[in-house]
Amino acid sequence: MRTSVVTMSEFAPIFEWLDGRGYTTVGPTIRDGAILYDEIDGVDGLPVGWTDVQEPGGYRLAERSDSALFGYAVAADSWKKYLYPPRTDLLNIRRVDGTLEFEEPSLPDTRYAFFAARACELAAIATQDHVFLENGYVDRTYRHNRLRSLVIAVNCGAPSASCFCASMGTGPQCDSGYDVVVTELIGADRHEFLLEAGSAEGEELVESMGGRPVEERDILARDLVAAGAGAAQDRSMPDADLQTVLPALHASSRWQSIADRCLGCANCTLVCPTCFCSTVEDASSLDGDLATRSRRWDSCFTLDFSAVHGEPVRASTSSRYRQWLTHKLGTWHDQFGTSGCVGCGRCITWCPVGIDITEEVRSLLAREVPS
Repeated sequence: MRTSVVTMSEFAPIFEWLDGRGYTTVGPTIRDGAILYDEIDGVDGLPVGWTDVQEPGGYRLAERSDSALFGYAVAADSWKKYLYPPRTDLLNIRRVDGTLEFEEPSLPDTRYAFFAARACELAAIATQDHVFLENGYVDRTYRHNRLRSLVIAVNCGAPSASCFCASMGTGPQCDSGYDVVVTELIGADRHEFLLEAGSAEGEELVESMGGRPVEERDILARDLVAAGAGAAQDRSMPDADLQTVLPALHASSRWQSIADRCLGCANCTLVCPTCFCSTVEDASSLDGDLATRSRRWDSCFTLDFSAVHGEPVRASTSSRYRQWLTHKLGTWHDQFGTSGCVGCGRCITWCPVGIDITEEVRSLLAREVPS
């Protein structure tokens, strides 16, 4: 696959190329005191010179000492909102001259270019591919959005204190799932971008940007970026057969200890790039001539999610947290052949009380599993 190294001035026109191909580029930008994914149309829209300081229950932005374009960990939200939107209309029912007509709503024409996706996020997209495309049921909306998307990934060089992708085998270096992967090479005497194509369209993009041939020192610098990002991660998921162990810990007293702190707010599931719980709602016009069935994001942390005949199956916070963690790390393997966690750390950062999934697993294993 084609590779090249470009300068900042050579890199900036990438947005023009994407626009010319009909893509709406979404990428990291600063909104409301956080780095979020939103539409951008140039380098100026990126969080240039900013980083994110993340920790359990805490998030803030801080200025860097350089002008790095990608000197942060991951955005507060994920690409899930573009592939699997928070709300999707599934069916319209119209009454025309006393007859009911059923129709599937049209799908949007937008083609997204996901700009600056990290390795853990590529793993999350691959996980949702399993869920929505490869597991015996194909989700119409997800397939439409996924097939029309282009992915420009970035090798991570600035993990946060919440990250643990290295222990999950999902990062920090991108190895698949991208059309182009970028490594920002920045130092006292250089600010360049190593581009590596991963698809035919990615090759066209890299070729269009020119630049110079890749040298051995560039590959070494790329590998040092990834090695440094991996070594900087203090958190890790315990190395254990969680698929087998977690379901066996159903009666552990640790679940109640977690529940004593958990607010049941569902933040962890909403920021998670792989969670896909949803519910279905029906609405009708005041004149009764139009009814619409919609799907919207939901969470296994809400009481109504498991309600049957008006009563929740999982009435306690401890049972709902147990369901989430056991499914995410254990029984997800049974359903989809992989873990449901990619180590992005969002659930740790955006938990209002700072519950750390890696520490909770470690505590569960220490209490219940003999060494």
